[in-house]
Amino acid sequence: MAVVSVSIDSIAAGGDGVGRNEGLVVFVPRTAPGDVVTAQISGRGHFARGSLRSIVNASPVRTDPPCQHYTRDRCGGCQLQHMTYDSQLAAKQLIIRDSLQRIGKRQVEPPPIERSPKEWRYRTKLTLAMRRRGARWIAGLHPYDDPVRVFPLSDCPITDRSVVAAWREVMQADAYFPDASELRGSICKTAGGPTLVMMGGESWAARDQFAAAVPSLSAVWWIPSEDKPRRLVFDKRVDKSPSASFAQVNAEMADVLRGYVMQSASADAIRTAVDAYAGAGEIAVALSDTGISVTAIELDSDASEYSASKLRQPSSAVRGRVEDILPSALPPIS
Repeated sequence: MAVVSVSIDSIAAGGDGVGRNEGLVVFVPRTAPGDVVTAQISGRGHFARGSLRSIVNASPVRTDPPCQHYTRDRCGGCQLQHMTYDSQLAAKQLIIRDSLQRIGKRQVEPPPIERSPKEWRYRTKLTLAMRRRGARWIAGLHPYDDPVRVFPLSDCPITDRSVVAAWREVMQADAYFPDASELRGSICKTAGGPTLVMMGGESWAARDQFAAAVPSLSAVWWIPSEDKPRRLVFDKRVDKSPSASFAQVNAEMADVLRGYVMQSASADAIRTAVDAYAGAGEIAVALSDTGISVTAIELDSDASEYSASKLRQPSSAVRGRVEDILPSALPPIS
């Protein structure tokens, strides 16, 4: 594999820096627009993937990543911590514009972009891979260049501290994990407290002992291996929201998005709407409360049932794949 000099001029979807060398387009992780780097490359045709060897000239938008895992463990959970926040936003603007031009065949300017109310500690959900090491377990993420290996995570600066604290409590109870050599887990912050979805294993004989050992968890679900259905272990919450289902991980940004949708619906005097991939129906319910007739489409049964219980007539929740249901759910064109 050759080592070449590359001038990075943009960021691709997924976070790789993009540059060119003698007509060859090169994708190099952990680089920034304005960098001049050397990279070891491999590939065919007009494209190559590079591994960063050295930074010859550093971009002015480079910054020191605050997360210890980003550099030390090459954490694959984040891609742009080596860039200033403003330059990250600018890169994302160009990614959206390029996608609209390349896929949508529309010539557009870079769209306006909203800053997140929080740059750090905004994630309300953290999913980790778990591996057995002797009698104990580790929980962590994969390096960006090694999707098989797992490094133990001590902290995640983009995740809410209460979620990280709940993960530490879970790992102290690893003697009561399901019978398996590998697992995955997802902890989500809810109004009723942190909840856990445990994924993997053929049996979980010690689940009652586990529940007793993790008092801060307000609910636990278990998804056995081999595509078996999700099982509720316990739920101590008053509000039984489906936190095992999909939800936006940046709650403050989700509020901004919901406000934009509501304002647009009001300005355009919308009377009917389809909320595809509706999740638990936060936007669908908000629209329904204003008198708009909403069809909320969601495949997850718990989320669909929850939104159905909140929607006002004549709105309805339909469970199924959006691709299958959308053609019949669209309102007639008048």
